[in-house]
Amino acid sequence: MTKASRSEFGNFLRSRREKLSPESVGLNNVRRRRTPGLRREEVAELAGIGVDWYVRLEQGRTVSPSDTTLEALARALRLGKVEAAHLRALAGSGDRQPFTRESVPRPIANLIATLELPAYVTGKRWDLLAWNAAAADLLGFDRLAEADCNILVFMFAEPDSRRLFGATWANEARRMIALFRATHDLYADDPAFVELVERLRAHSTEFAKWWNAHDVRGGASGQKVLTHPERGAQRYDYATFQANDDPALKLSIYTPA
Repeated sequence: MTKASRSEFGNFLRSRREKLSPESVGLNNVRRRRTPGLRREEVAELAGIGVDWYVRLEQGRTVSPSDTTLEALARALRLGKVEAAHLRALAGSGDRQPFTRESVPRPIANLIATLELPAYVTGKRWDLLAWNAAAADLLGFDRLAEADCNILVFMFAEPDSRRLFGATWANEARRMIALFRATHDLYADDPAFVELVERLRAHSTEFAKWWNAHDVRGGASGQKVLTHPERGAQRYDYATFQANDDPALKLSIYTPA
């Protein structure tokens, strides 16, 4: 693990530990607790590992947990499938090439241009790389400055996003953060990712609060209710597709529900 990934690994362990109550894991909550969640020694006992070893993991020190230890921690912390996968990914992350903004191959750009449904392509950092006229009409991407062409910047720094999502804005924003977190933590020390998160933290207290929760989730399809300035509220099914040529590229398509 890199220094940054060790830090994110420890932060993730701590965030999951603090979400658990003693009762939820079958422990008697006899002693008064100054902070919520389980104690470190309780997690270590549940996982069957030494307390000092667990403390080193949570502090992000230079250690290499085995697959058996990772599985034990996932069970002890009651991690879901996506959370357990994220823990393993953090433990297995090594040095990565510096992030560079992707480009959209011409065939993919031509494809989305011909679609009548709203469609756009994003990269690993959720930068908006290409979109069609239907997406511009529905989502207003044409109004964004080049430096603001990023889904998270759009969500937290563009006032129109709150009008677009209406009452569902907060839930959608938290969902986006949890999805993005799974990728971010593998590139936590990359200047491009650091710059993006710091910008969002400075601009939005909501982002800072939800980011600190360290939630992760999967899923790349579902339904959204979007409010068009002229057509009013509309319900869409959305799905994403990964490009074979560059897995970092994701095509999102919205279909009226």
